[in-house]
Amino acid sequence: MTRPSLQPLERFSPAALARVRCVLTDIDDTLTSDGLLRPAAFAAIHRLAQAGIRVVPVTGRPAGWCDLIARQWPVAGVIGENGALWFRYDPGGPRIARGHWFPEDRRQADRLRLDDLARRIAEEIPEARPTSDQAYRESDLAIDWCEDVAPLSRAQLDRIVELAEEAGATVRVSSIHVNIWFGEFSKLAMTERFLADGLGIDLRSDPDAFVFAGDSPNDSTMFGFFANSVGVANVLDFVGRMEAEPTYVTPSRGGEGFAELADALLAARTGG
Repeated sequence: MTRPSLQPLERFSPAALARVRCVLTDIDDTLTSDGLLRPAAFAAIHRLAQAGIRVVPVTGRPAGWCDLIARQWPVAGVIGENGALWFRYDPGGPRIARGHWFPEDRRQADRLRLDDLARRIAEEIPEARPTSDQAYRESDLAIDWCEDVAPLSRAQLDRIVELAEEAGATVRVSSIHVNIWFGEFSKLAMTERFLADGLGIDLRSDPDAFVFAGDSPNDSTMFGFFANSVGVANVLDFVGRMEAEPTYVTPSRGGEGFAELADALLAARTGG
């Protein structure tokens, strides 16, 4: 049976909300609004953590960002580069625990292939430039299509995807970047591995204990897997361009929408 999609958040039943023990969330345009992490969204993460609901960002952002997030945000860990790696801060252990999908030698070999692909993309589409955070990435190539540059056209985006796929790479388009990598990792695959290796949790034993929040096509695998999937309102900008759509949609966009999801989760716990 096909699962309903794009339903208003108010249709997420209190009983189902009350079962949630962990929130997995994208960052850009899900936690952030217009590129900024505003007080409402960051406070929502704190409130969830204080209530015993773990929060785990699952993002396309680079390893360098993930190190800071793991150390300084009230989160149980962070999955970065679309599933290439995870970091978790452990105050009682070696401080930062890390996991990578591939070993170091494979990552180095893939980096050379990605550098070559970046040159080919630039030769054909000079406006297509690596993101400003590319220097802090370990396993993927990110092309900026609208964050710090004039927006690329749909035809240019489509051609970047074609070039990546012709090279045998995996490619995902987010709300701001085109992320490209070699190998079979994904947000969903690394989420399952992180929960098992980093937190000792079997995702598939109780998937209803999780909710995923996202906003764009590169969240499609997560939307498709989690019955408790929520898109912030700007996900509606991508209707018809996602392989799978979220079950629910918040009233507001970006971080305000995430705060609305947090409010619903916390209200269900208190019977409010």
